[in-house]
Amino acid sequence: MGPQTQQSSKIWTTIDIDAPGKQAGFLMLPLAVHDRSGDDAGYNCEPIPIVTIRNGEGPSVLLMAGNHGNEYEGQIILMKLIRALRCEDVRGRLIVLPGANAPAVRTDRRNSPLDDGNLNRHFPGGPSGGPTSMIAHYIESELLPRVEYVVDLHSGSLTFEYLPCAVVARPTGSDDLNEALTRLRVFGMPIGMIIEHSTGGDGALIGACRRQGVKHLSTELGGGGSVAPRAIEMAEHGLARLLHHVGATSRPLPHWPPPECRLLKRVSSRDYVYADAAERGLFEPLVGLNDTVCEGQVVGNIHFTSTPWRDAEPVIAKADGVVLTRRIPARTGRGDCVFALGRDWVPSSGK
Repeated sequence: MGPQTQQSSKIWTTIDIDAPGKQAGFLMLPLAVHDRSGDDAGYNCEPIPIVTIRNGEGPSVLLMAGNHGNEYEGQIILMKLIRALRCEDVRGRLIVLPGANAPAVRTDRRNSPLDDGNLNRHFPGGPSGGPTSMIAHYIESELLPRVEYVVDLHSGSLTFEYLPCAVVARPTGSDDLNEALTRLRVFGMPIGMIIEHSTGGDGALIGACRRQGVKHLSTELGGGGSVAPRAIEMAEHGLARLLHHVGATSRPLPHWPPPECRLLKRVSSRDYVYADAAERGLFEPLVGLNDTVCEGQVVGNIHFTSTPWRDAEPVIAKADGVVLTRRIPARTGRGDCVFALGRDWVPSSGK
């Protein structure tokens, strides 16, 4: 584990995070600022739910969801887990934040309504910053130094649907890489993705984990503003397998055996598929999640509702790949990403 940040957080807790047993309470985020609506928050606090379970010797694991408030599958998984787990099920310690960016969770938004903060872009944060920065600072300075592992559950929010997958960032050492790939296979989603870094760069939780020497795994579990039952079911069993694999549970929790995991790497964002129509129209996809597309292939059409007699404009893939995400809103125009792609990961290439 890495060194703690020297500046003390202004967030306080209603529980003793280091105490044994099962505890439920809140991180209290001070709101002595004006929020974006112009209301004076005065002495109020935003409660962020937290559950800790500590029992004897073993690893410490931070489980997070609600990093983005409108990604729902992970929140449901962790709420179910904290209700089901008993203290005697755990070896070591679990710290659970089922709604990490609580203001965003409360309002069903990707970003916080208090400061428009995207928590997964605000690490390492600061104790005297805005609300989102304070949450990021608390997680990096107070929670990450206490744990060896982090599992951060994401999905596609309102505008994208993901091919359900588990994700690890590629470590630099070969031994670390093998250990990360083992965790990816144990979690056992049909797709395992290896990335170089988060789209949020060092401001993402992955960057914080690298700074603190914590092993990180995340997910993408669906999205579109709904809840995908199959994705929840797969990830619940994957999380149960992973917790037992790292020694954090005293017995195997009920689970399926892991399915075969296809390892992919995410392509550069310049090789995603973008609409190029100057006028916005309705996007008709011609391929779906997990389909393979080829460079030059027509993967969709944009139909123009203002001039319905006009020919549809084709959307053409500029690179080969497997469809990892698809755009949800039909209204689409130039610059909108309609598909993100991945390619098979080749271990011998080191990429």
